[in-house]
Amino acid sequence: MNDSNTFPESSETRTGSTAPRRATPSGQALPGAPAPEEPEMNEPTEPRPPLPSDPDQAAPAARTATGNPAEGDPADRAQKSSYLTTAQGGRLTTTDHSLRAGDRGPILLQDHHLREKITHFDHERVPERVVHARGAAAHGVFRANGAAKTICRAGVFDEGKETEVFVRFSTVLGSRGSADTVRDTRGFAVKFYTDEGTWDLVGNNIPVFFIQDAIKFPDIVHAAKPHPDREIPQAQSAHDTFWDFVTLHTEATAHTMWNMSDRGIPRSYRMMEGFGIHTFRVSNDKGETSLVKFHWKPRLGVHSLVWEEAQIANGMDPDFHRRDLADAIESGAYPEWDLGVQVLPDSKDETFEGIDLLDPTKIVPEELAPVQIIGTMKLTKNPTNYFAETEQVAFHPGHLAPGIDVTADPLLQGRLFSYLDTQISRLGGPNFAQLPINRPHAPVNDMHRDGMHQTAVHSGVAPYKPNSLDGGCPFFAGSDDAALIDVPVHVEGQATREKPASFEDHYSQPRMFYRSLSPVEQEHTASAYAFELAKCYEPVIRERAVKVLGNVDQGLAESVAAKLGLPAPDPVDLDPVTESPALSQVGREWPTDGRQVAILTCAESDAAAVASLAEQIFDVGMVPLVVAPTGQPLGKGDSAVAIARTYFTARSIEFDAAVLADLPAEPEPAVGVMLGELQRQGKVVAVVDSAVAAAEAVGLDRDYEGTLEVNGLSAVLPSLLNELAHHRVWAK
Repeated sequence: MNDSNTFPESSETRTGSTAPRRATPSGQALPGAPAPEEPEMNEPTEPRPPLPSDPDQAAPAARTATGNPAEGDPADRAQKSSYLTTAQGGRLTTTDHSLRAGDRGPILLQDHHLREKITHFDHERVPERVVHARGAAAHGVFRANGAAKTICRAGVFDEGKETEVFVRFSTVLGSRGSADTVRDTRGFAVKFYTDEGTWDLVGNNIPVFFIQDAIKFPDIVHAAKPHPDREIPQAQSAHDTFWDFVTLHTEATAHTMWNMSDRGIPRSYRMMEGFGIHTFRVSNDKGETSLVKFHWKPRLGVHSLVWEEAQIANGMDPDFHRRDLADAIESGAYPEWDLGVQVLPDSKDETFEGIDLLDPTKIVPEELAPVQIIGTMKLTKNPTNYFAETEQVAFHPGHLAPGIDVTADPLLQGRLFSYLDTQISRLGGPNFAQLPINRPHAPVNDMHRDGMHQTAVHSGVAPYKPNSLDGGCPFFAGSDDAALIDVPVHVEGQATREKPASFEDHYSQPRMFYRSLSPVEQEHTASAYAFELAKCYEPVIRERAVKVLGNVDQGLAESVAAKLGLPAPDPVDLDPVTESPALSQVGREWPTDGRQVAILTCAESDAAAVASLAEQIFDVGMVPLVVAPTGQPLGKGDSAVAIARTYFTARSIEFDAAVLADLPAEPEPAVGVMLGELQRQGKVVAVVDSAVAAAEAVGLDRDYEGTLEVNGLSAVLPSLLNELAHHRVWAK
């Protein structure tokens, strides 16, 4: 491509053995030559760079979409003019009044600024995603530890290799304006900008899916979305159409069980596992293949909200998860996940220990195939612009790296079509990969041309293969050129709409999951089923759901039936299962980085002592939030402590623990509300001795297992850290 910003004064004379046909003996070129060099008789096969543009051609100046030089700081993409302008750069004197005929007359059609401004505003929205519409995202880096190189040749897994990533978390059912903490599956999609091309690992926080075959995807989404007549309920599965479908289409039972567990209401995106869901085939430098399942393991542990927290957050702070992620990154509490793989033999039947690896409603328990850590991802930057990045990012499970290939999982096979199709519809055409957030960090020469929103200025005249007019470029990559690999797989059988017999087992895996949970998690799951089913209008749907649960676990069916006032189903013979302790979130200790701790104060609190505790909390990687009756700083001068929340605006959901430093003689009722919520939610409440009596007066339960009575603020931190490592006081 000619990068010059000026046009040549005249065409240059082509001479030499490769010159095109000459119009004169002196060598003056005949106008209209399709290429700058005369083509060879046979297709060129020796790789060479693309041919330059003809000397008489020039591309538009290399500029960003906002008129700034493309080279330099990424911030140059932002608008930089000191003056308000039109979209064409014309400076404006005002944008407050339309052009009109007299100060009381009609607006004139000739007002270009008005028309341009309103027209652009009218088209500022793109269609939201059908599912995963509400999301939050961040930039980061993935660093490989080299452990995957024995099974996969992809360069992204080279030891010490760092690769930029962009991660989008999302809810599935709700619209863009819905709440964060609804009970729902969460999307966990990672875009790796590898130097061998973009790799998208597009998964969820739940490792199984509602359906086994992509042809059922419209059915499950139609059933789960709001009822089409009233468009309610929003972002919920607690309604008739959802439960009607999943109780009739029982392959959804495993996913539903996970969703009704605490996994359906994660505490934070930072404390959420991610799964690739499907089985993928990987190959190494020797051509040896393995089957793998991808796992993201949060270093902060896997933690959830309790139902009361989720409900309060939906009303008090519907942006709870978005805010939590952005605030953590801004505070320097960068969330991290280890990427791991379960490595499974690439056997002819594609099963492992009796588990069909092509069935996306099944998992392989970690006790049978341990997760091997192959690298770590750290998120370090928030997006600059939500629409340009989080909204316009386009993922696709078919975006793969060399050495990573798909399998014949029937859900994955359908996703390979659906994701590409939906991006074309949502982002206005086939050139969505040219949007800044989607641009690969590897050289692209795809021979694609034109289309809506084409921002590249392609040179050459031969976007086809084979060609000689463009010197044969682009050339095919060889086996040593990091090419994508289509692993040869033997396929046999007749065309059929039947599915394997192994896909008919709909109950053993949800049974394994439920029985692997701790008693408190099982109780939460039963209560979630009862809540959702109680929202269904039709009694027959509730009755059918209880019968389905009887095929999973009789105790669970009886518990849900009792909560609904229904008779328990007759017991059925159930096959035994081996429990998987890895599925429970309870019983381990985790880092406390990024946890939020409320320091409850009053106007008379010792500002120096509060400041000292806040510093200690910061020093161990947690975030202190000082709460007071008003927003006025605590103390005066340089030692004053900033107030993060007031009792009027704060609720328990924001805090993982609380320290009651002081209370006024007559505490506000909101203090009692907060203390009651903290205790019901199983959170630690540390109370300074001098404030115990006042706290009891507003509802503090001194017998609550999470109440810590301490002798002064300086003694708080060690006890607090020990309790927070367990996430909650589970005895509660």
